[in-house]
Formats: sequence, structure tokens, C-alpha cells
Amino acid sequence: MVDQKATNVHWHDGEVTRAQRHALLGQKGATIWFTGLSGSGKSTVAVALEKALHQQGRLVYRLDGDNVRLGINKNLGFSAEDRAENIRRIGEIAKLFVDAGVIVLSSFVSPYRADRDQVRALHADGGMDFVEVFVDVPLAEAEKRDPKGLYKKARAGLIKQFTGIDDPYEAPQAPELVLPSHQMTLEQEVDALLALLRARGILPA
Repeated sequence: MVDQKATNVHWHDGEVTRAQRHALLGQKGATIWFTGLSGSGKSTVAVALEKALHQQGRLVYRLDGDNVRLGINKNLGFSAEDRAENIRRIGEIAKLFVDAGVIVLSSFVSPYRADRDQVRALHADGGMDFVEVFVDVPLAEAEKRDPKGLYKKARAGLIKQFTGIDDPYEAPQAPELVLPSHQMTLEQEVDALLALLRARGILPA
């Protein structure tokens, strides 16, 4: 956990509750956290789910690894410390969206189990839904896809501390859903996600 540096600061509640915001939108906010190797298909399935939810009239917003690093996290690199801070900030952002009643789709490699568990705990402490989705493909498959050419650069020594090559990926121990994207169609993945969201009461049955 990150220590609180600023002093004399206190949370200020307003007069509009989370339940009232959810009622206004006709939906319940939640974070759907996609984790997996680079090239596993996290962003692809998140984009498809975002479209499906939007078509159902749901307010949904997607947080994606590169997009966030081009903005609020542009000052962070890929050391273990910076990776942890990257995920911590994203967790805090996701929590704000959920409090507003938005369904958040967060797709990040997020290789370290402790960092993901911290985001889960952050949501639990706030009484918010957190759904961890492990987009699980073998390293060989992810490396074969290599949509950004990152594995090739990592193998050539041009990228250091690359997850799966010279930095570890710690797979989730008890995710809410596992999607072996090399064995499923994109439509099957989206259907599995929608079924899970309905089963958890995030979407109406």
C-alpha cells in the first residue's frame, strides 16, 4: 500500500449517494479486470465486450494499458515499482468510475498477483464489484501473435524486463473467469463474460 503523504486531508461525502447514481443510470457499476500476457487478447475481448454492452444500453468505459500510459501514467516505466504504481493508479481510477455507476473494462498485463489483489481489496473496501478475468494463452501462442512486435524486440535484447521473457507473469489463483482465447472464438468469449455479469447481478438476468 502507498503511504498517505498529504496531511490534514479528509474524505468529503456529498449528498448524492452511489445508490442514487446507480438508480439514475439503471445499472450497477463494476470493474472487469482483464489480465494476461501481452498478445493474449485482453484488449481485443475488452473492445468487443464494450461494444456489446453499449448496444445493450449500458454505460461502459474501457481503460487500456497503452492508453493510460500515454496520459495519466506517462511518467512511469516498467520497473517492478513503476508497474505497481501503474496498477495502483488504475485501480483508484476504476473505483471512481464504479462509484459513478459505470461498468469499467480494465485490460492490463498486470503481471504481479499482489498488485491485482490490492486493486481487488480496494474495491472490496468500498463495497464494489471486482471481476478478475484471466485471458490465458501459452507464451508460445502470445509470442506467435506478437501484434506489436514486442516479443521479437525482447528476444533481441532491445526491451528489458518484458513480461514472459525476462520478467515473470504471476497467473491468478482464483479468477472469476478464465478465457483461453486461443481455444475460443471472440463471440464465445463475449457470451461467457455476459453470462458471468448476469450471474453476479451486474447485468439484469
